Amino acid sequence: MNTHEQQLTEGILFTDEYQFTMAQMYFRLGLHEKPAQFDYFFRGCPDYGAHKAGYCIHAGMEWLLDWMQAARFRRPELECLRSQTGRAGTPVFSPDFLKWLEKAGNFDGLSMRAIPEGRVVHPNVPLAVVTGPLAAAQILETSLLNHLNYQTLIATKAARIRESGRGQLVIEFGTRRGHGKGVTAGARAALIGGADFSSNVGISHVLGLPPKGTHAHSMVQAFLALGMTELDAFRAFAETYPDDCVLLVDTIDSLGSGIPNAITVFEELKRKGHAPVGIRLDSGDLAHLSIEAVRMLNAAGFPETTIVLSNELDELSIWQILTQIGQEAARNGLDADHIIKRLTYGVGTRLVTSAGDSALNGVYKLVALRQDSKWVPAMKLSDSPSKIPNPGDKRVWRLYDRRNKATADLVSTKDENPAEMPEIVLRHMTEASLQRRLHAKDLLAIEPLLEDILREGRRKSPSPGIEEIRSRRRSDMERLDPGVKRLMNPHIYHVSLSEKMWQMKQKLIAAMRAGLPHEEQ
Repeated sequence: MNTHEQQLTEGILFTDEYQFTMAQMYFRLGLHEKPAQFDYFFRGCPDYGAHKAGYCIHAGMEWLLDWMQAARFRRPELECLRSQTGRAGTPVFSPDFLKWLEKAGNFDGLSMRAIPEGRVVHPNVPLAVVTGPLAAAQILETSLLNHLNYQTLIATKAARIRESGRGQLVIEFGTRRGHGKGVTAGARAALIGGADFSSNVGISHVLGLPPKGTHAHSMVQAFLALGMTELDAFRAFAETYPDDCVLLVDTIDSLGSGIPNAITVFEELKRKGHAPVGIRLDSGDLAHLSIEAVRMLNAAGFPETTIVLSNELDELSIWQILTQIGQEAARNGLDADHIIKRLTYGVGTRLVTSAGDSALNGVYKLVALRQDSKWVPAMKLSDSPSKIPNPGDKRVWRLYDRRNKATADLVSTKDENPAEMPEIVLRHMTEASLQRRLHAKDLLAIEPLLEDILREGRRKSPSPGIEEIRSRRRSDMERLDPGVKRLMNPHIYHVSLSEKMWQMKQKLIAAMRAGLPHEEQ
């Protein structure tokens, strides 16, 4: 693919055909500039089979905003659309519609409220609310979903991996195993969600982080093929990087060859005044090998060297490794906590592909249209109550209990403020009989979640750096109940509707089923 083709595929044509066909129909009916509101949300947390997530980490918004500001209908894009013909051979898109796209079909008229990147988020809560001309807001759908769904999915996986690893260092290793150039977005999302570093050189540089990596099996193999030894390879690497020496020890035999040779090199480095960093284990029973490695390194006088684990790791396998270490360390005269604190996790394939659940069920739904200076709620009905979105212009709140733990997210109408309510009624999204009541004495704080981030195509504030985004994630994770963070069978976090929002939704459902017009909000 040449540069011209790449620009076409990654620019404003990075969307689905039906977005343009709908936009042209709106244009033909004179509805294309009618103010509209769309909500982006996801319907459920990732389900990995043996273990399901109890929360997600919002990611991807800053890159979406970058894309929106760069995407334009230029001559090549318009020519592409002009060349399309229908089954009868006539043009799909008319000249007057294409002229409108060139003049006003970009995203400069759109505004957005959103929950900032890095924050913990939950199902059925609007993560982003897009407001602006109907046609432009519609065209945005595909790219918005692509950016936010994937990065949120990977950030969530990374957060769970970090939690299962008890806060030990996590390095993202997925560039070789991801899906095309999407690995760059995946690495960024992993760094937001919980990875400390990435092996990906380019994205690490862009984000202001040092890339991490040492050597592969091929380095040792090359020395062997040339008639030399594993020890020769280790020595050469240590001479080149005496202060950053991490040796991959499983090319031949981890316990019989790799670790003893690594110890020999570490002793040589120590005599020269350098502190060796550690070893890497990439195959076999990683729990058993970690125990044996610690025993051998301790005996050789290296009680602090790091042990990097890799090879198909994810939150469940890391949990299993740590459980096994906890059960077996004492038998070897070792302290389990001491071993665990020396571990670093290199996580690749299963992180960047979100192994177990490879797609976030995020959706982008029309929730309101502006009519005579008021918002008219819009809603899709479904035979599945869980798929009926929440209509209208709305606000989102997070409620914190007296422990300063998040106890519920509340979706309300635009004119409600739970902080002003003597009693807060939290209605279940779909079950009329399920509700909870809270009073001021029950709560430490009430926080609005949606922030103005885009006003008619202009950002409201500068893009935050990666550390600011990660700080949000750390803060939210600290305030998330341990039961919700649990690896298996987590507590279900409460996402509720206010009484007024519940009643408005039920009234609209009844009106739609009766064929009556929608009422203004």
